Amino acid sequence: MERFDHIAVFVAAGSSEEAKKIADALLAERKAACVNILDKVNSLFWWHEKLDAAQEALLIIKTRAVMLNDIIKTVKKIHSYEVPEIIALPIIGGSRDYLEWIRNELK
Repeated sequence: MERFDHIAVFVAAGSSEEAKKIADALLAERKAACVNILDKVNSLFWWHEKLDAAQEALLIIKTRAVMLNDIIKTVKKIHSYEVPEIIALPIIGGSRDYLEWIRNELK
C-alpha cells in the first residue's frame, strides 16, 4: 500500500454557525481540502470534575499532517471554547484519486 500523510481532524464546535466560520477560514486559507459538518451531535463529557452534556456541531477536516499546527492555531482563534476538541487521526488508506485530490487542493 502506498504511504500517504493525510489526516482527518475532528473539531467539536458549540454551534453550526461557529462550525461554519471555522470551516470557511480553513478552506479560504487552503489548510483543508474538505470539511464535513455534522450538526446536532450529542456530546457527553467530564468538565471541571462534573459530567456535562452539550449539543454540538462536529467538523471532520480532511487535510495533510503538515497542516495540523496551522489548523490548531486557526481553530483556537475562532473557537469559543476554553479547551476546544481538536484531534487528528491518520488516514491509513482510501481512494488514491481522492487522497491525491486532497494533496492538490492544499497550499
